[in-house]
Amino acid sequence: MARFELKLPKMGESVAEATITSWLKEVGDTIEMDEAIVEIATDKVDSEVPSEVEGTLVEILFEKDAIVEVGATIAIIETEGGEAVVTETLKVEEPKEVVEIEAAVEKTIEEVAAPITKTSDSGKFYSPLVRNIAQREGVSMQELETIAGSGKDGRVTKNDILSYVANRGNAPKVVEQPKVETPKPVSKNEAPKAAPVSVNGEDEVLEMSRMGKLIAKHMVDSVQTSAHVQSFIEIDVTNIVKWRNKVKDAFFKREGEKLTFTPILMQAVASTIKKFPLINIAVRGDHIIKKKNINLGMAAALPDGNLIVPVIKNADQLNLVGMTKAVNDLAGRARGNQLKPDEIQGGTYTVTNVGSFGSVMGTPIINQPQVAILALGAIRKVPAVIETPEGDFIGIRQKMFVSHSYDHRVVNGALGGMFIKSLKETLEAWDVNQDF
Repeated sequence: MARFELKLPKMGESVAEATITSWLKEVGDTIEMDEAIVEIATDKVDSEVPSEVEGTLVEILFEKDAIVEVGATIAIIETEGGEAVVTETLKVEEPKEVVEIEAAVEKTIEEVAAPITKTSDSGKFYSPLVRNIAQREGVSMQELETIAGSGKDGRVTKNDILSYVANRGNAPKVVEQPKVETPKPVSKNEAPKAAPVSVNGEDEVLEMSRMGKLIAKHMVDSVQTSAHVQSFIEIDVTNIVKWRNKVKDAFFKREGEKLTFTPILMQAVASTIKKFPLINIAVRGDHIIKKKNINLGMAAALPDGNLIVPVIKNADQLNLVGMTKAVNDLAGRARGNQLKPDEIQGGTYTVTNVGSFGSVMGTPIINQPQVAILALGAIRKVPAVIETPEGDFIGIRQKMFVSHSYDHRVVNGALGGMFIKSLKETLEAWDVNQDF
């Protein structure tokens, strides 16, 4: 018999760890090739880890809810054969400077920093990998707090702390002032304690899912971070509706893809962002990060009712066919829980289609660290005043509302309003005679 080490696979360039959420097999169970053994979760996506061999599960090395680093052995499978089988985690080539830094981090040093806690006083979370690097490199908790994180919700990643360590010697030294102990004030952003909820025998108590808890925290953090303000505009999409009805069958026959309104609208949003690049930014402290790429996040509903936001990278470079394929692919795999971690990160602007649920309009919450989000309302037939050289008359038109939520710290009302006005002009100028 041989022993096979099942390792936590690499799940994306920025994913260094995952949480064990459920073991699908128990010790003693027979395992088939490609059979899912364990469910894992990152702060980006949930997935399953399949077996690469057939055999018997003989040892589980991490319990449920344990946080495991990528590449760590999580279970042992006994297989037929005489030699032990050990798999290697896929290695991604990194720049020489990063390799040298990581090699230096691995050296044992005598002087280490004070223990780094999992969560700082300000509420920032630090992964075991980041804390380990900080400990070995003598990075104090106070220093760690000053590092601008590039991960989700501003989390400090491995690359962030390695870059900080590499450039620490070039930074001007800061003389630390004596710390004066003062009573800790109650933060105005601190959520008030919820009043006890009375539960009787007829009520059903449901526990929030892991993703539900993450979404809830993400939404609260966003409201506490950004000064939300909204602008609304009504758009006449009659020409788009007529054009789609005319070409959708031919489009499906030629491309094998269903042509919905979403890719048409997403393409128009991408071209509008190109005209207003200061919508495509992020805020980091007192600095504005102007994003070079236009990566559109597309809110999609999951089977359990939660939402996930896959990202269409470089959306402004796609024609309508390419945008349609990207939208359909990501939406389909989102519904099947088949998205990769890298496919739901890196977004610079988000679009959510509240009209798909029948809503006329909505006021969406900004997807941090972005500064704006657009909600597409339902397309409806409405009576409208139509102006002609011969006079005005009432006609039936296809119209929709779009709601633009933006961070008023960095996006003023003029920019937020001009953005959707330009989007309106683009969509209302749609040529019903154009090809696809």
